[in-house]
Amino acid sequence: MQQLKVTVEQLESAIVIHAAGSVDSTTAASLQEPLLHTAETSSGALHLDLAQVSYLSNAGMRVLLLAAKALQKRGERLRLLNVPQQILSLLNLAGFTSFIDVKS
Repeated sequence: MQQLKVTVEQLESAIVIHAAGSVDSTTAASLQEPLLHTAETSSGALHLDLAQVSYLSNAGMRVLLLAAKALQKRGERLRLLNVPQQILSLLNLAGFTSFIDVKS
């Protein structure tokens, strides 16, 4: 089983959360806690860097949905950075790119 490593980086204009590993039902909570906490308590932009994410399950997609909804309440949008092609395809198919900004 692959572990998920999550780090938070505070930049001048945004907070960037970096995830590395597989986001599935056993690891999604490791991403959900810092992502939702930041979405609900910070005032700047929130970016999630997925460059090192090898797999995203429906549990991981749920985390993205929850974060996007939390940000939407304050007029912001979640921005995904460095999204691997297979994850981008999944997000497109599920319609997530209509409410989450994606930069490959």
